[in-house]
Amino acid sequence: MNDEQSTRLIQEVANGFRLQPRAPILGTPTDENLEYENVTFPSEDGVPLEAWFIPRNGSDKLIIVNHPRYFNRYGFPSHIEPWRSMFAAGGNDFEVNLIPDYRILYEAGYNVLTYDLRNFGHSGDGNGSLCTGGIFESRDVVGSILYARTRHDLKGMTIGLFSRCLGCNATIHAVARRPEVFTGARCLVGAQPVSSRVILERILELAGVPSSRFGDLDRAVRLVTSFRLNEMSPTNAAKKVTVPTFLYQVHDDVLTRPSDVQTMFDNIPIKDKDLFWIMGTTRRWDGYTYFSKNPIKMLAWFEKYMS
Repeated sequence: MNDEQSTRLIQEVANGFRLQPRAPILGTPTDENLEYENVTFPSEDGVPLEAWFIPRNGSDKLIIVNHPRYFNRYGFPSHIEPWRSMFAAGGNDFEVNLIPDYRILYEAGYNVLTYDLRNFGHSGDGNGSLCTGGIFESRDVVGSILYARTRHDLKGMTIGLFSRCLGCNATIHAVARRPEVFTGARCLVGAQPVSSRVILERILELAGVPSSRFGDLDRAVRLVTSFRLNEMSPTNAAKKVTVPTFLYQVHDDVLTRPSDVQTMFDNIPIKDKDLFWIMGTTRRWDGYTYFSKNPIKMLAWFEKYMS
């Protein structure tokens, strides 16, 4: 890739932080024969968030679920265009349907609240539609917990968190910023949190952009978002996590580096933590579908801390 092409790609990547395509919601819990309510609640800063609440009769336990960047509470339609082309180069060209996850949680005895982060799905626009790697999105995590604690039929429930990618970044940032909100939250299962710098540099590297241009990416992103890439990373925020945390990640994910999640895990300052590597694939999407196929470890974590 020549210098002009590199400059164009770097600017396109940076512009993507404010021009995020919304994916359609192509399913509902009805697809898994689950009864549900369409609900809405405000983020910490007032952005309206759209959600599904899936009740489990007789249960006093609630799992609050969010999603990766570009996804929504349904998942991501990467089996059809234009969403397929976004990540096909990494082999991530198949549908990720998260709705079966809710069936698994329901059958394990949990109520489920799953919401669209700001600027995705049907939730409202916030902060000029910017993606900030979890900084502003952390307000949505806070809003979801406050909703659960103030809704009359949920406020006495035991809460666990199931957060993925950008949603996990947001949860880590939220714990660091508003620790008092998480008092009583029993545990976190986190799928594939990621530092924006790492994933973007890998994308540029795969496209043939020389590493000498990576500093230009940081500057371009700052001009769009006002944040440096390192500010968006949950790595430092992980040092303030006090919730028992189980992280899992595709070890050979072509879009990241193992050292990124390993550093986040190492920075979590408590003993009640675990890190599970998914082996035998390079596709990031296999990390998002792993729970629906192999939920035992994650369910065991919830059971351990929510009993």
